[in-house]
Amino acid sequence: MSHVMNTYARQPVAFVRGEGVWLWDSAGNRYLDGLSGIAVNTLGHAHPRFTAALTKQIGTLIHCSNVYQVNEQEQLADKLCELSGMQEVFFSNSGCEANEAAIKLARLYGHGRGIDTPAIIVMEKSFHGRTLATLSATGNRKVQAGFEPLVTGFIRAPYNDLDAVRHIAQHNANVVAILVEPIQGEGGICTPDASYLQQLRQICNENNWLLMLDEVQTGIGRTGKWFAHQHTGILPDVMTLAKGLGSGVPIGACLAAGKATGTFKPGNHGSTFGGNPLACVAGLTTLNIVEQDRLVAHAEQLGQFIRAGFTTALQGVTGFREVRGMGLMIGVELDKPCGDLVKQALARGLLINVTADNVVRLLPSLVISQTEAQQLLDLLCPLIKEFLQS
Repeated sequence: MSHVMNTYARQPVAFVRGEGVWLWDSAGNRYLDGLSGIAVNTLGHAHPRFTAALTKQIGTLIHCSNVYQVNEQEQLADKLCELSGMQEVFFSNSGCEANEAAIKLARLYGHGRGIDTPAIIVMEKSFHGRTLATLSATGNRKVQAGFEPLVTGFIRAPYNDLDAVRHIAQHNANVVAILVEPIQGEGGICTPDASYLQQLRQICNENNWLLMLDEVQTGIGRTGKWFAHQHTGILPDVMTLAKGLGSGVPIGACLAAGKATGTFKPGNHGSTFGGNPLACVAGLTTLNIVEQDRLVAHAEQLGQFIRAGFTTALQGVTGFREVRGMGLMIGVELDKPCGDLVKQALARGLLINVTADNVVRLLPSLVISQTEAQQLLDLLCPLIKEFLQS
């Protein structure tokens, strides 16, 4: 009997080592990792330069308190701002903590404007985390059920619906920010219209609101740009990161720019572990390797290759709806629930995920080769066909 709390519907396999996009279980079986820890293992498994950097840091300094200066934290903040155009960074341990920081920042910003009950517009089918504030912001009733009373101060709008946001703007004077994912990951790899973020940026400018982008899943080259909003040419006021930033070492970040800068003052927010030397070396090494090996452009190219492969193999197959996404953030939508595909793929040596009930989600490491991408297609396309014909 396991003493681990029963909070996950785990698959019947335990992995003991990895290399690149491959994992081996305790029985010696090999698996192609099409999920990378849900967009976490940016550099795959056991990347030699990443491993060397962490090993060196572990032997030097793992942790010190944030009551002191942390050189590695300042270096990572500098690099993130260089790549993003943002101006300030707060480091945490996870995506939900980064989003908590964003929510607190927005409320503090609103109080600074004299708004006693500041509200944040959030989207239906969104996912922002499982803490009380972030699950309250999340647009998924399944995540919220049983945890009432929820945190108030959120106004919900349909994703990709600008008229709904404009309607809220006309009827609620307490709004101070919009919190939105550039692509909804847990919601089914939902991509909005090309001008959606640009129009939200304009609405925020007109109303003196903060535009806050949850790039926890879309950031760090995942979509073929360093950050997904860079496809649109805008700059947010707040951006949150986590997942792929540390390539498996827990780290989150809340970045601010423009009118959001300077909102947090000493004592307003903090974290014991956030931004410790080990986590920041993991983040900085990840960014450096992604940059040196040109993995952002690689993600764009391989994403196009994989999406085209699915379209070619599944076009005309009854039950196949579409393949969508950007870069190596890919969703294959079917016309029926397909959760059984996860276990079926596992049996054939492939790790995938299903989200929104009927969307096969793929988030492979940015180091995946074209040969490995073809292997993924060769494993998964026949499996999807068999499933749809059953």
